[in-house]
Amino acid sequence: MHLGTGDGKIAMSETAATAVRTESVLAPQVDTETTEMFIAEKRIGERIKRLRLKKSMGLVELGKHTGLSASFLSQLETGRVVPTLRNLARVAMVFSKDLSYFFEPEPQSLFRVHRRTERVRLPQTGVDDPTYFFESLGYMVPDRLMDPYFAEFVPLKKGQDIRPHVHAGYEFLYVLQGELEIRHGDVVSQMEMGDAVYFDASTPHAYLCAGKTPAVALIVTMHQAPAASPAMQLRPLGAAMGARGVTAMRPASGPGANNLR
Repeated sequence: MHLGTGDGKIAMSETAATAVRTESVLAPQVDTETTEMFIAEKRIGERIKRLRLKKSMGLVELGKHTGLSASFLSQLETGRVVPTLRNLARVAMVFSKDLSYFFEPEPQSLFRVHRRTERVRLPQTGVDDPTYFFESLGYMVPDRLMDPYFAEFVPLKKGQDIRPHVHAGYEFLYVLQGELEIRHGDVVSQMEMGDAVYFDASTPHAYLCAGKTPAVALIVTMHQAPAASPAMQLRPLGAAMGARGVTAMRPASGPGANNLR
């Protein structure tokens, strides 16, 4: 019995040792280099720096808010040190961010190319006899804050009517070719190639070709309502003026709702 028990103890010891060796082999080995690469991919330091600069805050000021030294924060931003969750939480609270902000995938920066062959040439809307044609240069950009257009103004026909239009926000126009007449309220301005104008689009305005050949211009409408007015969704260049006065813009709807009016 004694020898048997001893043999059993030896057998159990050998089994336990084998299990330990097996566990050691199967256990994942995370090396320091892999860990550093994982942290670097999160760009935690860059995110902290962006938050700080967005608030126009210096390292010393951030240090006062977090209780961390300016030297440590500098090393943190440049990736020379790895923050603990406690220190990262201090920084996050200063900028009213959750800890997850530093680990979530960063949104892709907006970059959209509009090829010339992909654009659609459309006539002035709201009139039977258009005085210009346009192509949207930003129609594929969602939630855009401005609308850029390439516009061609054709020479007027005899007796052709020019009707002003309005829309909220502001407008920029740059003459690329030809001669163009801009009417803004009671002001009339003759413009040539290379001339530019920036104006309040809530004032009735109109454009017309002032030469015998078409005039070409780049037009940008900016979605910024006047300070005293409530924010609204804009449609560039407005709608045509009715018989009794200026027609305000209707709410955007349907395909091409943001097209030049």
